[in-house]
Amino acid sequence: MGSAKLNKVTRPRDKKDAMELVRKHDVKFIRLWFTDIHGQLKSFAVPVSELEFAFNEGMGFDGSSIKGFARIDESDMIARPDPATFVILPWRPKEKAVARMFCDIYEPDGSPYKGDPRYILKVNLEKAKKKGFTLYVGPELEYFYFKNDKNTETLDEGGYFDYPLDAAEDLRRDTILALETMGIQVEYSHHEVAHSQHEIDLRYEDALTMADIVMTHRIIVKEIAKQYNVYATFMPKPIFGQNGSGMHTHQSLFRGNKNAFFDPKDPYFLSDTAKKYIAGILTHSKEITLVLNQWVNSYKRLVPGYEAPVYICWARRNRSTLVRVPLYKPGKEKATRVELRSPDPSCNPYLAFACMLNAGLKGVEKGYKLPEPMEMDVYHLSESERLKYNIDTLPGSLNRAIEFAEESELLRETLGNHIFEQFIISKKVEWDEYRIRIHPYEIQRYLPIL
Repeated sequence: MGSAKLNKVTRPRDKKDAMELVRKHDVKFIRLWFTDIHGQLKSFAVPVSELEFAFNEGMGFDGSSIKGFARIDESDMIARPDPATFVILPWRPKEKAVARMFCDIYEPDGSPYKGDPRYILKVNLEKAKKKGFTLYVGPELEYFYFKNDKNTETLDEGGYFDYPLDAAEDLRRDTILALETMGIQVEYSHHEVAHSQHEIDLRYEDALTMADIVMTHRIIVKEIAKQYNVYATFMPKPIFGQNGSGMHTHQSLFRGNKNAFFDPKDPYFLSDTAKKYIAGILTHSKEITLVLNQWVNSYKRLVPGYEAPVYICWARRNRSTLVRVPLYKPGKEKATRVELRSPDPSCNPYLAFACMLNAGLKGVEKGYKLPEPMEMDVYHLSESERLKYNIDTLPGSLNRAIEFAEESELLRETLGNHIFEQFIISKKVEWDEYRIRIHPYEIQRYLPIL
């Protein structure tokens, strides 16, 4: 697994390359991107005359205004652009172009800021590197198109792979063209199961590159939708009674150019490392769910019957399980991977990939034993049958996810004390805000009879 040729062409190696691209494409402004702890994109622009300074010194900003960043008494932060992420924004005018770069966040003394999600992923990837591993991921992001951002009026009533009823074929086409212009490879796209729901699958990349790509993907989908006067959303469950949107994440560990998950002698073609990695994901899945599914609305998706995983087990062909191992194709050793099906596309990809990696590596380090695969529809098992097979369930609400997260040593180790504590605090506030509100269901259900 390596970078696609398209990516190699458009991705500069250092600040010298980036400066040359600025001159070549007559770039006038640079948008500097980073995320808060929830994965919400933050951005500010600098004229190209300030780019050299930004590379060398970084650009200062008020960290106390960013969710989960610094307190007001320690608010000064420095954003330093990563030249390897330089790319022209295709939805902006070609003349006097605008480019973007992702930033790493630093303290004024030059030390990495521990509240920067991108830094947290880098730290965890470095731990894996010391063990000889590189993490590759390939997410499938589902999303909806609506006529505006005020309600959930759909563009069509199509379903899975529907063609005649697909009202967004042109939107997906233009989105893919924009992604490719930015050096991002797409495997394929299609209409998903729910009305006006769509999916664009990305070619696998190393985890840090892919986290940047996920952030870029979400912005491009929204920007192209805006050009068509419609609204795109990655909200996990916007429509009652229909499937929600997931971000099924394919992942594998490599040692150099060799897939550490592949074993030609195993009945499942899975190495011992792969089995322990899956066992780690299963064992720690409840603890990391708060990061993979971070919103109140996320748990409206994680219910039986709508193709979202609820039960903690694994299989090869069975899509009702939490983890699926796609069938091996002869000669495709590098494609051996595991698919975690619980994350949703509104998560913070930097923190989500770090959690998946650490959970899996914990299984490898501690030698967790992988249970037998569950090759039956788990949704149709009775409670007693699930107990018989020792199948546990994911948290059913944001509040339950918070409870599991609070007690998790693995999650604290993965996120570091700062983000761990700030993330928990912010999610408790969200849950309290949600639970004290009166929702339309309650008015419709109870007002006429109580």
